[in-house]
Amino acid sequence: MRSHELLREVLQKTSAKQVAADLGLSVSAIYKWAEPPGEGAGSGISNPLDRIEALLKSTGDGRLVQWICQRAGGFFILNPKSDRPHPAFLIPATNAIVQEFAELLAVIAAAAADNQITPQEAESIRGRWEELKSVTEGFVACCEAGNFAPLKEKHPSLAPPKN
Repeated sequence: MRSHELLREVLQKTSAKQVAADLGLSVSAIYKWAEPPGEGAGSGISNPLDRIEALLKSTGDGRLVQWICQRAGGFFILNPKSDRPHPAFLIPATNAIVQEFAELLAVIAAAAADNQITPQEAESIRGRWEELKSVTEGFVACCEAGNFAPLKEKHPSLAPPKN
């Protein structure tokens, strides 16, 4: 989906007038964001989504996306690149996810043992949770692509035994 198409859908559920007021822009500028750029007399203008994408490409700094995701109450996990199938990694990769989950549970259990969670313990729990999400997302993406080479690169212990 292109950015102007997404914005068009968003504006069907949100008041363009309210968005304009919230952002200190004209209603026509908001509507122009939802038009294809460079097509016809009423062509769209560079919208914030395109600008964010350009900023990301220019800087190559994924923290921009992470910051936006955090503001939206979520997180960002980069999909691994894949180009070679290695189905022998399936079982060890599954075991890695189970191990990451076990490590998260161990951190939670240790932190909760005294019936309170300190800020440092919360940070440790968050770190283990982020690692579990990352490993699991990598596994799912590899499943979808039928390629487990990226898991081998990140987790060498997942390599199948050599004969």
